[in-house]
Amino acid sequence: MIGIDLFAGAGGMSLGASMAGIPVEFAVELDKHAARTYARNHPSTTLHIADIRTVTKRVLRPWIDRGDDLIVFGGPPCQGFSWSNARTRSTTNVANWLFTEFLRVVKLVRPAWVVFENVQGIVDTAEGVFVQEISDQLDALGYTIHSGRLNASDYGVPQDRTRFFLVGSRDGSTFTFPSPIGEQFTVDDAIRDLPRLENGHGQCWSKYGRARPSDYGKRLRGRLEGCCNHLVTRNADFVLKRYQYVPQGGNWEDIPKRLMKNYTDRSRCHTGIYHRLRLDETSIVIGNFRKNMLIHPTQDRGLSVREAARIQSFPDSYTFCGSIGFQQQQVGNAVPPLLAKCVFLAIVRAARKHNGAK
Repeated sequence: MIGIDLFAGAGGMSLGASMAGIPVEFAVELDKHAARTYARNHPSTTLHIADIRTVTKRVLRPWIDRGDDLIVFGGPPCQGFSWSNARTRSTTNVANWLFTEFLRVVKLVRPAWVVFENVQGIVDTAEGVFVQEISDQLDALGYTIHSGRLNASDYGVPQDRTRFFLVGSRDGSTFTFPSPIGEQFTVDDAIRDLPRLENGHGQCWSKYGRARPSDYGKRLRGRLEGCCNHLVTRNADFVLKRYQYVPQGGNWEDIPKRLMKNYTDRSRCHTGIYHRLRLDETSIVIGNFRKNMLIHPTQDRGLSVREAARIQSFPDSYTFCGSIGFQQQQVGNAVPPLLAKCVFLAIVRAARKHNGAK
């Protein structure tokens, strides 16, 4: 199989595909910072850095007649479907209709397989109209549709992160979503061997700490002696004071009111604000972890980019580009590579079984 990644971001799904033995030949990403990260880590992929609406038949010509070997995958921007953005979860939000561009590319190349990924909130946004529209259009194109919600923590990712997947096969292959691997990893497994940092640490490369890595950490380290992107946002002193009151598993509710006077209405803070991760559990969702101010389990600071990348299951060899803010955004927006890998492996197995039965 050959992969085409639409809305590629920093490349989490492409990495998962390559881990499953599917080389990605073409990818599309509009954001120049995410595209820079993608290009650095996927140098053999042809990267189209532009709006997906510029992906014409001419651009796709090298893959037009190779549909039987292709798998097209991707997840359009999901902020409009997120449960945390109630004001944008409607049919009037133009960004919510970018999935039509995904379908347009599918119609042009007619791949053997299609994988559409998004936040679980897309299922009930506007009473399910978007998922129904995607399913109906793929069905009209002759695809057999399978959809489901998968929690990354069931597939080797130390994070409670549920994503929606819709998988379509054009040849009628019977597809089954992968079963949980039966082992879950914790925040401690993910980050215990990374060195301690001070607030605002700005040196990208760090040598590994003395702590012995977990099996999970060993896999992400490989044979490296240290890692890049171990950077942390510099927080103001009043923010650091707030951190001191939050226990593992706690959040803004543990902070004295006298230290939260700049919040007009504290009751409107969601549970992820000033959340300190627990070492002995999986992480909560690594979304916009800078905006949420996720706190390190034992140090009074935010998460580093590399710590968040570990929790997302990116190997330490994967380098993120741009300023620390752009790096944080790229990590938070990514699909966990190990989750994507499990989905792609299930597709490979289904395709082999179908081809063997013919």
